Amino acid sequence: MSGDAIVLDGGSLDRREVEAVAHGRATVALGAEGRRRLEEAAALIARLAGAGEAVYGVTTGFGSLESVRIPDSGLSDLQRNIVRSHAVGVGDPLPVPVVRGMLVLLAASLARGHSGVRPAIVDALIALLDRGVTPVVPSRGSVGASGDLAPLAHLALVLIGEGHARTVDGTQVAGADALAAAGLEPIELGPKEGLALLNGTHLMAAIGVLALGQAERLLAAAEVAAAMSLDALLGSLAPFDERLHELRRRPRQAAVAARVRALIAGSEMLQSHAGCHRVQDAYTLRCIPQVLGAVGEALDYCTAAVEPELGAVTDNPLLFPAEGDVVSGGNFHGQPLSLPLDVLAIAIQELAAFSERRTYRLMDGRGDEFSLPPFLIAEPGTESGLMIAQYTAASLVAEMGVLAHPAGVGSLPTSAGQEDFNSMGATAGLKALQVLDLARHVVAIELLAAAQGFELRRPLRSGPLLEAEHAKVRSISPALVADRSLAAEVTAVAQAIDAGAFGA
Repeated sequence: MSGDAIVLDGGSLDRREVEAVAHGRATVALGAEGRRRLEEAAALIARLAGAGEAVYGVTTGFGSLESVRIPDSGLSDLQRNIVRSHAVGVGDPLPVPVVRGMLVLLAASLARGHSGVRPAIVDALIALLDRGVTPVVPSRGSVGASGDLAPLAHLALVLIGEGHARTVDGTQVAGADALAAAGLEPIELGPKEGLALLNGTHLMAAIGVLALGQAERLLAAAEVAAAMSLDALLGSLAPFDERLHELRRRPRQAAVAARVRALIAGSEMLQSHAGCHRVQDAYTLRCIPQVLGAVGEALDYCTAAVEPELGAVTDNPLLFPAEGDVVSGGNFHGQPLSLPLDVLAIAIQELAAFSERRTYRLMDGRGDEFSLPPFLIAEPGTESGLMIAQYTAASLVAEMGVLAHPAGVGSLPTSAGQEDFNSMGATAGLKALQVLDLARHVVAIELLAAAQGFELRRPLRSGPLLEAEHAKVRSISPALVADRSLAAEVTAVAQAIDAGAFGA
């Protein structure tokens, strides 16, 4: 791995730091203060366990089995067994960046010194990141409360030499083999350490971090696509007047309007229809600042919800070594993340639906002086042009409408009713990632359609900034002069969106 080391010393992580670790661009180290905090909390747990006091998950069972006292001889088995018994996730494995995000968030949370684990546990988590060993974690199984139990259990299995992992070259092997290949030894869990590894919102938070980064890059590309469509359709710039947006008193809306004005500045296409008789454009042109500004506001809300989690401790029970206290609570509950992750999926679905309507308008060929040739091809009839690209966009928008249904409204009880209201935040996060992937393809289709619109307006040119964005599209997908399959080009543009190529 490369990049600067991020030191875990008990403080909060930055969202960009988590992203960097998730994508292998930064390493992690345990600082002296973090090690001190860990040692103090681990000493408190050792004293409590040695004294035989009733401490949830240390000398008692879990969930509705909290009243079952565990004998001293069974304390080690208790921690190993919780990892094994809770590792019952199903479904496709989580992407490697999500699991790496979980690892760094879990290590940082434990290093704040309120979970009672030894420094060796955090060292082991950091070693997985450093050696490129990524636990194979099934994507389904968390209800988003009592922590992301099943996914984190699969992660923890690798620490004890069980389960499965991907090596640095992406090969999937047994957990014990992955450790051995990386020169690592399995960990023997001490009191509370199995529980501490499983309790927490680290899957939800990791998804939140990565989804927000994707959403921000997508929004930037959507603004470019909308501006290109506006210019190709000979839309009016009047609705982007700065004075108009000052009256709405919404900074995100005003910022979108300002970006569109800057992108279109100097456009010959804009000047070509000055003084025309058309009074107002359709909403998908006229209301670009209002709709994309609202998406930006939703991302601000989601950011404000996710960022506190990057400095939080979401284990249970929590230790306060200075006072010698152990307090049971509910910091593991995912509701603070479930709601914003549901909102994120809804906002991105709206962004994509808004984009698809402009794609439709670009190729509807209505025959007035403002319209482009049907399906954006010079010889419609013989050639179908981008006809089916719009079908695909419509299909994806319809699928996103299903996925945007909030996961959090479907709470179900678990653990014999002890855990009687769950957030379903992990489901909300997984849906948000699916919606983002589909939305990237919808915006990619609009970029291709708008770029083709530019070709059909030649010799007129847009402003220098939009022409530069048009050139980015053309570096991936040549102008369409005759029918060809655009499938690979749509995917390539979508990948460029996620890489931050547009609007940068």
